[in-house]
Amino acid sequence: MSTSTWDRLVRFNPKSSSSTVLLGQPVDANIDVGVATKEGKDVEVNVFSGKSVLSPGEATGKKETIGKLLSPLTKEEVGSIRCIGLNYHQHAQEAKMAVPKVPVLFMKPATALANPHPSPTPVPRFHVSDDCCDYESELCVVIGKTCKDVSEADALSYVLGYTASNDISHRDTQFEQSQWGFSKGFDDSCPIGPTLVSTKLIPDPAKLHIKGFKNGKKLQDCGIEDLIFNVAKCVSFLSRATTLEPGTIILTGTPAGVGFGYDPKEYLRDGDEFAVEVSPHVGTLYNVIKDVKLY
Repeated sequence: MSTSTWDRLVRFNPKSSSSTVLLGQPVDANIDVGVATKEGKDVEVNVFSGKSVLSPGEATGKKETIGKLLSPLTKEEVGSIRCIGLNYHQHAQEAKMAVPKVPVLFMKPATALANPHPSPTPVPRFHVSDDCCDYESELCVVIGKTCKDVSEADALSYVLGYTASNDISHRDTQFEQSQWGFSKGFDDSCPIGPTLVSTKLIPDPAKLHIKGFKNGKKLQDCGIEDLIFNVAKCVSFLSRATTLEPGTIILTGTPAGVGFGYDPKEYLRDGDEFAVEVSPHVGTLYNVIKDVKLY
C-alpha cells in the first residue's frame, strides 16, 4: 500500500453544523481525542476533501472543531465484522480454557457498529438479564485493500490502520449457546474509535498497549504482544479462500480482566462508563451504558 498522506483520522460532526459529516486530522498530533472531547474541550481538525477513511483525499486548508465524534467507518463500509475470540494468553488462563490451535472466528452484523461517546451504548434489558453486560477492550484492525489468500509476511501491507473497540457482550445469552455471534451482535453494541491511526505511525502493532477502565477503575492492562495469534496471523488466516474487502474490520480479542473474571463480577449497568485506551497514538474510546426497555 502506498504511504498514506495522513497519520490519524477522525470522522465527526463539526460544531458549526451538526448535520454535516467531515473527515480530517487533529491539529494537535499528540492529543487524545477521546479524552479531550469527553472533557468538553475543543478539538480542532484539519479537514480533508474526502468523506471516507477509505478515500480521505487531501487536506483542504480548512479547520473545524469537533461537535460529535463518529466511528471512523460507517456500517455500510465495514460489512460483516470479524472477531477473534480467546486470543490473549492471559485471557485464556483467566477463562480456564485451552489455548486454541487456530484463530477462533465469530461474526457480528454491520448493524452492531456504533459511535463513541456521546452516543450511548444500548443494552436491551427486555432480552437480557439485569446483570450480564460485559466489556471487552480490543484492538481493531481496518483492512485497506482487497485481501485474499495472503501470507503472514505480506498481511500487514493490507492493513489501512488501527483503532480501539469495545466488544460489548451479554454473558447470559452467550452462555446459552455454543455460537457467540448473537450475544455479541446486538444493534449498536460495537463502538469503535476515537481515531484511525495509519500504519505509518504504527508499523508494528505488537508494540501497542491496551487498558480498560470501568468508571475510572482500571480492570484491563496488557501489551498487544500477549496475543496468541498476532495481527499478521489473524489477517492471513481470515483471508484464506475468503475475500476481505476494504473497510473490513477485525476485532483481535480481549486481554484478561473482563467483568465475568472478577469476584464479584464487574458487569456494566445503566449509566456506567467504560473506556478503552490504546496507546500510543490511538487514544481512548469512551462509551456509556444505557438500558433500553421494551415498554
